[in-house]
Amino acid sequence: MRWLVGWSSAAAGADRIGSAGATGYDGETVQPVGSQLLWGDPDPLWAVGDWRPDEIRVVQSDAQTRIAVLGTCGASDEQLRVSLFAARGGALRHLTAWPGSYTAVVQVGRRITVCGDLAGARPVFHTPWAGGTAYATAALPLADLVEANLDFAHLAALLAAPDVPAALHDSTPYEGVRRIPPGHALILRAGAREVAGYEPVASLAVAAPPADPDSAVDAVRDALVEAVRARLSAPRHVPDIDPGPVPGMGPAERRAARGMPVPGIGADLSGGPASGTLALLAAGLPGNPGTLLGHGTGAGERLLAVTFNDLAVGGREAELERAGALAANPRLHHVVVTGGEDVLPYADLDGPLTDEPGPSLVVAARHRARLASGSADHFTGYGARQVLDAHPARLADLLMDRKRRHLVRPVAALTRADGSVLVPARVYGAARRLARTPYGAGLESLAERLLRRRFDEPAGAAGASLAALTWGGPGPAARWLTGEALAEVSVRLQGATTRSGAGPGQRPGEHRARAALARHAADVRVLEQAAEIRSQRLHTPFLDNQVVRACRALPEALRVQPGARAAILRTVLEGAGVGELPPGWGAPSHAPAAVAARAGLRVAVDGLMDLFATPLLAEAGLVEARVVRKALRAAAQGEPLPLDGLADLVSLEMWLRRLLARRGTCWTGTPARARAVPSGITPQRGALASGGGALTSGG
Repeated sequence: MRWLVGWSSAAAGADRIGSAGATGYDGETVQPVGSQLLWGDPDPLWAVGDWRPDEIRVVQSDAQTRIAVLGTCGASDEQLRVSLFAARGGALRHLTAWPGSYTAVVQVGRRITVCGDLAGARPVFHTPWAGGTAYATAALPLADLVEANLDFAHLAALLAAPDVPAALHDSTPYEGVRRIPPGHALILRAGAREVAGYEPVASLAVAAPPADPDSAVDAVRDALVEAVRARLSAPRHVPDIDPGPVPGMGPAERRAARGMPVPGIGADLSGGPASGTLALLAAGLPGNPGTLLGHGTGAGERLLAVTFNDLAVGGREAELERAGALAANPRLHHVVVTGGEDVLPYADLDGPLTDEPGPSLVVAARHRARLASGSADHFTGYGARQVLDAHPARLADLLMDRKRRHLVRPVAALTRADGSVLVPARVYGAARRLARTPYGAGLESLAERLLRRRFDEPAGAAGASLAALTWGGPGPAARWLTGEALAEVSVRLQGATTRSGAGPGQRPGEHRARAALARHAADVRVLEQAAEIRSQRLHTPFLDNQVVRACRALPEALRVQPGARAAILRTVLEGAGVGELPPGWGAPSHAPAAVAARAGLRVAVDGLMDLFATPLLAEAGLVEARVVRKALRAAAQGEPLPLDGLADLVSLEMWLRRLLARRGTCWTGTPARARAVPSGITPQRGALASGGGALTSGG
């Protein structure tokens, strides 16, 4: 893991802060473990973890004005220097408009500004500390700093309504540690904190001006090309030197067995449109996108393309064939990684502790097997579906903008998939109801559904779209939560309707799409930590700020059409000079993932029964162990239960066990007790009986 951490102290508490760290509650000096000091008191900033030298840049115009950029950023030092003059006047958006994926921290006197990203893949957290505010790009270090207990209300919301921002609000799994929303920046002035948005807010009263589809797609192409070029122009990195041959193993097999990536740049090549687009863009841009001369294949200009072939589960033959056709490009060096039952979901429940829980924990070993054969810099297509596809709720946005004719093709596609002539009327009616439902009324309806345990959803593709035509719905794991946990989430939702300034400031479809992107980006962040290969960097250009902005500018009428994502990416490739894609390129395929999940459950059911024999989730009062064991056994036997919900439960239980089993802390100079959740979990039964407040940690 890599993060940055710092704090802003109040003037009265400045005597507790020094360049060597802060003075803790017992008089000890506090510093992050394995840190590199970027600037010192009175508002110090550290970079922690295995950052590469080129991933940390600090540019200073004077002793009181400086900027630190951590990550892959396409701005030159001169651009960073010029940006300081605008930041001095309070401008923020330009700090987030450079190509790449990075976190920018600006210090102007005693004012500190930390910019989060639009997707939520590079979040910013904060907590009160030493009379001021500590901030970081990871939540666990702040939880260690303040010895935070678990926030069980947040964990309940994470299971009951993970796609509803009002349920999660700004909380994290740790009490007292807060997250700034995507598209916002944290501003600290002598310890006082403020969260400010840097994106313009569209009016709900007036429809947005019509966007030209061709210009919008051209903007997506330009943003993607710049995002890829920012990675290609960064210095190449060679992992640790291969210690020598092993009998019966080639160089690539040795590196994979030792957990070492191949030098140079590579990409996933699954056969889908997102990974294929990035691989072809990276291989086609001028320069040396592939491996270094004298290392790996020795080709110098060939990009390493990695395809995963699941031998335990079929159904991806067409995608593998398309990947092979794409890999015939002479600029690509194709590697096929095979996996059996040992890399099915749930097969390997051991792994590192991540900053936060996420459903990708149950498939981390599966991805690690693929990434071990990847490059030191590896492109992935994560996020393409979320930024390019249309959330079903966008049909309501079209009705609000009086664009009914654009509903014809998506509704016709749903009708063909469902086979019922009643689909058009049902979908149109649901979209019309959503367009006329205020935000507060939508949250109250969801709160009532949770209280009354109404979780049944219509089946099929049309049923999923109908279920999504709301301001928010129950999560797939909600049906297995206790009544107390559901009541707590219901209280949080009802409180959100009375919160000052309640409302997303967006149309329902746009609001749901941004929430889905934020959840996916958070899970990609968890996956990156759980499947981490030493000396490797995963690059997700579709989650870059400029790519997200370009995709948001796409007309809704374009993105709601069937096959829109593949058509947009095909146009992007054609504009970049790449043609002759294989037949069937862009065809959707969701079934193999569900088949793999069910096969993994069937193989690992005994281990999962042991995991939920005495689960920590039951101690916390969130579930009943007997209910979860029954659901796992039924799903393994083939009953049609929501597999995503079971993945949420298993991953959260695994994360809690790893968190409580850890030793040590993220900070030096602290006593052994100074870590998150110092007292473990105490039973939470009857937590709502004492006044109906939030579930307390009891620790």
